[in-house]
Amino acid sequence: MTQAIEFRDVSRVYGDVRAVDRVSLQVAVGEFFAMLGPSGSGKTTVLRLIAGFERPTSGTVALDGQDATGLPPFRRDVNTVFQDYALFPHMNVAENVEFGLKVKKVPGADRRRRVHEALDMVRLSDRANQSPDQLSGGQRQRVALARALVGRPKVLLLDEPLGALDLKLREQMQVELKAIQREVGITFVFVTHDQDEALTLCDRLAVFNDGRIEQVGEATEVYESPANRFVANFVGTSNLISGEAAKTLVGREGTYALRPEKITLKPASASETGVEGTVSEVVYAGATTRVVVDAGQATLNVTIANSEPDRRQAVRGDRVRLAWTNDALQALPD
Repeated sequence: MTQAIEFRDVSRVYGDVRAVDRVSLQVAVGEFFAMLGPSGSGKTTVLRLIAGFERPTSGTVALDGQDATGLPPFRRDVNTVFQDYALFPHMNVAENVEFGLKVKKVPGADRRRRVHEALDMVRLSDRANQSPDQLSGGQRQRVALARALVGRPKVLLLDEPLGALDLKLREQMQVELKAIQREVGITFVFVTHDQDEALTLCDRLAVFNDGRIEQVGEATEVYESPANRFVANFVGTSNLISGEAAKTLVGREGTYALRPEKITLKPASASETGVEGTVSEVVYAGATTRVVVDAGQATLNVTIANSEPDRRQAVRGDRVRLAWTNDALQALPD
């Protein structure tokens, strides 16, 4: 099957810095693909290599099955949405969306029809004659999205597009973005350092670190079965248990990841088998409470859903018993 994007052993080197280090990657046609990693991990450079803003030092970049390594950006059927929106302040909303079609000399009647369709898709038809400074951050983001989609690219690249929005608006835009991608059916490649955002939006994701891909897979696979320590720590929160702590708490040597929500918290007097410890911190977070427990050989984080009718009200200094199932432990390479 033809891939929308394929990287074959791609590197991008700046002097002594390997920003992208022998990356091989495939993104399927129509997929919502996320690239997740900390600042400086290489994910934005990979996005720029797809767009043609950068050229690889070595390796091949293919788009829609064709070698695009040397193609300039204007010859790639790709559009990009940036975090800062990059709207023209002297143009109204419709003119901003129409601009790229004018450059391509699309006939006027077709331009107007496509602009109307794009604004309708992002639910901004009633704002067509307003200027960008009359819009909220979320509305400006949707104008930028409409402008990128109106050209009907095969691939849409999104470089931390929601990073400037407040939490509530960002969560709302995540839902809208996923719905729009499903409606238009084109390939979305989304760059973010926000784990929750990547897990919420993507069909699959790649976790980047130091210019390399640590793991690629569906959100559930990456979260439930992290490939190594970095992924376990970066994607969500994990208790990492190794060395003497593994011998004591797990009963065998090795390195293990244990998600906080998979630990059950009981009074120390409970009859269940488990590990005893002392509560050192309790953090209320609305929907959940995070309990930090000193278990002797290790400090373990426990997440409790506050909606649970029998949830334990932990207090600092309490002696408690922690329990988990064997399949909650994910063995990691040492």
